[in-house]
Formats: sequence, C-alpha cells, structure tokens
Amino acid sequence: MTMRFRETPIPSAWLVTQEPLEDERGHFARTFCATEFASHGLTATVAQSSVSYNRRARTLRGMHYQAQPYPEAKLVTCLRGALFDVIVDLRRGSPTFQRWFGVELREGDQTSLFAPEGTAHGFLTLVDDTLVHYQISEAFRPELSRGVRFDDPAFGIQWPLGGDYIVSSRDHGYSAFDPESIP
Repeated sequence: MTMRFRETPIPSAWLVTQEPLEDERGHFARTFCATEFASHGLTATVAQSSVSYNRRARTLRGMHYQAQPYPEAKLVTCLRGALFDVIVDLRRGSPTFQRWFGVELREGDQTSLFAPEGTAHGFLTLVDDTLVHYQISEAFRPELSRGVRFDDPAFGIQWPLGGDYIVSSRDHGYSAFDPESIP
C-alpha cells in the first residue's frame, strides 16, 4: 500500500493519489505517511486536522495563508462532493512567484493536493454538500492569518462556473496584492 506523488507546475506542490487495497469488503488506503512525504522533501508534520462543510455549490473560500514565523503546509482532500482547489505561490524568489495552480478534486477520486508553506490556498465548490478535509502542518494562529483576493488580477485565477460566487465579507475584503507585503 503506497501513495503516488505527481509534481505540479508549482515547486514543492504535489498531487498525492492513494493506491487502495481492494477486496470484497471494499478498500483500505493510506492517506498520509510521514516517511513517504519526507522522502519527497515535503513537510511531514500534522499539527491540526480540520474539515470545511459547504452547503451550496459556488461557495468560494480563499485565498488564505499563515504568515511567518509559522507558515502552513496543507494536504487537502475532498471527502464528499467536488471542488476546484487552487494554490498561489507567494514565495518571493520562487520561479513561480504569483502563479497559480488549480485542480478538480472529487469524492472518491483518491487524490489530494499538497500545498506547501508559502502558498495561499482556496477552493470553489462545484456541487452542493461538499466536505473538505485538511491536514495542516501548524496550529492556527489568528494573529498570523492572512489572505489575498481570489479575483486579484495579479494572479489571474481562472475559476470555473463563471462568477456569482458565495464569498465571505472577509475574503472579499482583502486588499489588492502588494508583492512588497510578502517577506
């Protein structure tokens, strides 16, 4: 029983696919292994595990990150429903600084997105009743919670479903991206 790791265009961001063992009862799959993550140079610590339940399709959450000195890495999995999961590289000096990557994650597809430290993360639900699971490398620290606008032209994220999203006032309230604000 192992996991497959596929690189994305963003350095240190990976798609992680479970390879389940199946029999007449169903299947069993490893969703996380510190040894396998470390062998790919990825943060192998899980300090917090969280879920996000989203009642309606078109719910957009993001783009969130946690600032230094406690940046977060996240492993994001769709447990029910479907979502378009997105990261934006905010690591100054990275060859993909300000670029984004998105992937559709669906219930039962056995794939998760690993978002490395220094990336902002968000998602858009594609169907009603979507449940998202996060494994996070750092405990949440409200004083370090940050975000960038999901619709900021500095990133040009191509969200599906053509707009008219359900977005919190917090996520609408982020200022235009200022590269100088990133350490």
